[in-house]
Amino acid sequence: MSDNDAASAFAKLLTVVTELRERCPWDREQKLADTPRHLIEEAYEVSDAIARGDSPEVAEELGDLIVQSLFVGIILAEQNQFDLAGVLEDASKKLVRRHPHVYGDTRADTVDQVIENWERIKQSEREKKTQDAKSIAHVGRALPALMRAEKLGEKARRAGMDWANLREVLAKVREEIAEIEHALDIGNLDAAGEEIGDLMLAVANAPRFVGRNAEQTLRAACDKFVGRFDALAKSAAERGLDLKQMPPEAIESLWQELKKPR
Repeated sequence: MSDNDAASAFAKLLTVVTELRERCPWDREQKLADTPRHLIEEAYEVSDAIARGDSPEVAEELGDLIVQSLFVGIILAEQNQFDLAGVLEDASKKLVRRHPHVYGDTRADTVDQVIENWERIKQSEREKKTQDAKSIAHVGRALPALMRAEKLGEKARRAGMDWANLREVLAKVREEIAEIEHALDIGNLDAAGEEIGDLMLAVANAPRFVGRNAEQTLRAACDKFVGRFDALAKSAAERGLDLKQMPPEAIESLWQELKKPR
């Protein structure tokens, strides 16, 4: 598909989304505050399709995400806050501004140099908005907590603060577990909850040290758990057992049996 074909298809989609906003009762009732959950849902469905390597579904879910993005833009335009053309133009300008190694004279021959330039330009933009450029409070603020935890770790690394390797992360994990246990020993559940948060923050950054990201790593673990749990339930049923009636040690024994390589 040529650039002209893509532009024509985009214009057609925009027309359809605009017409639905005007003529569909459900679309007409939607407010800006209603849109975030749909955007997030579609973004996660795109991510899931990518993780499963399902290219046709990636394309379909990506289309749904683009529709939701256009819908938000149309609502903004109705409120005279922004017009969609302006949103798209500003997005283009931002990309050009943040890629001076492509559109300017800046050199960036490595990925690290590209990221360094990107962060420097973002910091300059924040200074113009009178934000504290040295603070990391803004980093990933709107992201789910797991993704934000990892992003904060990456940001801290670029600022010069990070664990040296995975073993140091694991040492921090053990330290946090000990603090949780101490809080439980003295009956301080609030402190235990806070220390659990510190534990989760450390664990969220562990995958970085083996070349993975937290979201994909946890998703894979969830999928593995689902497979093993379904196998556990099936095995119990085949033996005439009810998981709800089985003692914990019997469930654990069956679970370990299913974990053994076959």
